[in-house]
Amino acid sequence: MAEVIWLEPALQQLDAIADYVALDNPVAARQLVARVFDVTERLQQFPQSGRIPPELPDSVYRELVVPPCRIFYREQDDSVLILAVLREERLLRNFMLATR
Repeated sequence: MAEVIWLEPALQQLDAIADYVALDNPVAARQLVARVFDVTERLQQFPQSGRIPPELPDSVYRELVVPPCRIFYREQDDSVLILAVLREERLLRNFMLATR
C-alpha cells in the first residue's frame, strides 16, 4: 500500500481553487475539496490508476481529473507524491512539474 503525500504547492493550489469556487458557492467548494481528497486517497491502493497527461506522453507523471481540477502526481518508491492541482482549462507546461 502506497502512502499519499501532498506537497505544499499542491495544497496551496487546491486551496486557491476552492477559495475561488467559494466566492459563489461555499458548499460547492467544500464538496470539491472532499472529492479531491477522496479520489487521491484511492491512490494508496491503486497508484497507477491515473492517466498519463496527454501533454507529457513519455513522462513518469500521472493525473486524476476531478472537475474543475487536474491533479498531477508521480510514484516514488512506496509513496505517491501529489505535485500540483490545476484548473482543467490551464495548459500544463513541462516546467510546472520539472522541479518536483
